Amino acid sequence: MFQQIVLATGNAGKAKEFASLLGAQFDIVLQTDLGLEPAAETGTTLLENALLKARYAALQSGLPAIADDSGLEVDALDGAPGVYSARYAGEDATDTDNNNKLLQALQEVPAERRGARFRCAVVYVQSAEDSAPLVAQGCWEGAIGMAPSGTGGFGYDPLFCDLSGAAGVTAGTLSTARTSAELTADEKNSRSHRGQAVRDLCRQLQRVVD
Repeated sequence: MFQQIVLATGNAGKAKEFASLLGAQFDIVLQTDLGLEPAAETGTTLLENALLKARYAALQSGLPAIADDSGLEVDALDGAPGVYSARYAGEDATDTDNNNKLLQALQEVPAERRGARFRCAVVYVQSAEDSAPLVAQGCWEGAIGMAPSGTGGFGYDPLFCDLSGAAGVTAGTLSTARTSAELTADEKNSRSHRGQAVRDLCRQLQRVVD
């Protein structure tokens, strides 16, 4: 069954990842392509924000909707920036602004204390009033590098070092690890928080649309 779904984002990088992960069974249309305004992200958790965005997109479009909210948790910053990751350096912050602020905050932090993780909550609602939304979550462990590296991805990808298979965070593992921005799209999707969450959501969607 072929189903049209509005994706509650205007982020081109995120949209590209979702299209790759969801596959051709779903016709994904961005809320910005429909001229829809984004929902205010007033939730205190990633899941709350994802639900707010999905319900708002469904209400405006009349279509089923998918939304996600993702955040970066840095151990040395007590889990910050967390739910405020996209606006860490201010409401109108660019990716570069956020990355620069994070590097400044970690300027004196040694490699072994730069552990971090990406978390993602993604939801699907059949309508704005859907009382049983599909919910999936994912987590990607890694660390924050000393300087940006790589040109792929978006957000904090040039700073987030993938430590898959490493025993822990050390100066050695940090210096040799590739950042998320240096991974291929397939590599990133197979490991990332969003990849984990969307694959889980897809399994749930299959049961709904079959």
